[in-house]
Amino acid sequence: MIDFPHHVEESYKRSKHYIRKTPLEHSPYLSNLIDGEVYLKLDNIQKTGSFKFRGAISKMTSLSEKEKLNGVVTASTGNHGAACSLAMSLLGIKGKIVVPKNVHKNKVENILNLGGEVEYYGTDCIHAEERAQEISKTTGATYISPYNDKAIVCGQGTLGLEINQDLNDVDSTFISVGGGGLIGGVGGYLKSINNQTKMYGISPENSCVMYESLKADKQLDLPSKPTLSDGTAGGVELGSITFQLCKDVVDEFTVVSEDEIIDGIRIGVEKHHQLIEGAAGTAIAGFLKYKSNLIGKTVVIVMCGGNISSEVLKTIL
Repeated sequence: MIDFPHHVEESYKRSKHYIRKTPLEHSPYLSNLIDGEVYLKLDNIQKTGSFKFRGAISKMTSLSEKEKLNGVVTASTGNHGAACSLAMSLLGIKGKIVVPKNVHKNKVENILNLGGEVEYYGTDCIHAEERAQEISKTTGATYISPYNDKAIVCGQGTLGLEINQDLNDVDSTFISVGGGGLIGGVGGYLKSINNQTKMYGISPENSCVMYESLKADKQLDLPSKPTLSDGTAGGVELGSITFQLCKDVVDEFTVVSEDEIIDGIRIGVEKHHQLIEGAAGTAIAGFLKYKSNLIGKTVVIVMCGGNISSEVLKTIL
């Protein structure tokens, strides 16, 4: 059981010397669309280019000295791996990152540049997670889940703590959803401060396991198609704490098409001069879908990452 906001605040105390407090930037363009106030939480400029660093450093600073000596292992489509690589480097912990074979090249390069050791396995993040858990059992290294861990979720929740520091009385927050750690942590924290805050979860149509699981009221094992929102792509570990968290905190959940994600990325780049990846474009796309319900509201859209390859960007712009 996570005690919001206590555990998020404890995570923030452990992590604040490592993470970057990112800006909450007002968006005149999006604000005009709803005759309200819209802000972008720019975690695309977080260290390693993604909110994932918050969870990684939260978890690793919570380890005992013995656990640190035994090392860590994790699985990632890229952002979590890069975040763990930097956290390991900063804390002097050895480890390995297992990635699917179809992961974007730029994200693997990012992991390697930060000093991480990479192993390729499977074609979906859920396969890579299973391999990493196997390594953990055979070597004694601590498995660092991308989302299924209280310290990870609370680390992601520090993004919500920062939003609350900078802006009171947020009506609605839009967050892209993969495994559910970000919306679980941010939503858990913000709703503990103001239970009237609405949390909107957004996933790509091509990979929406949490969305379909919540609709079915049980966790599902579903295949995923390729998506520009690769940061949210793939399955959700069965028994994950984030399933119940999402049930508790997500007020509205929808899916968006690849074309809608492209429009979201273009808005981030052209209207706000922010380099954002597909998962951040997904959150903007979700806002656009709900905009008629948000007239006069104060809204935050989380720009969860900025790790997009130049090749992908060229095809969009």
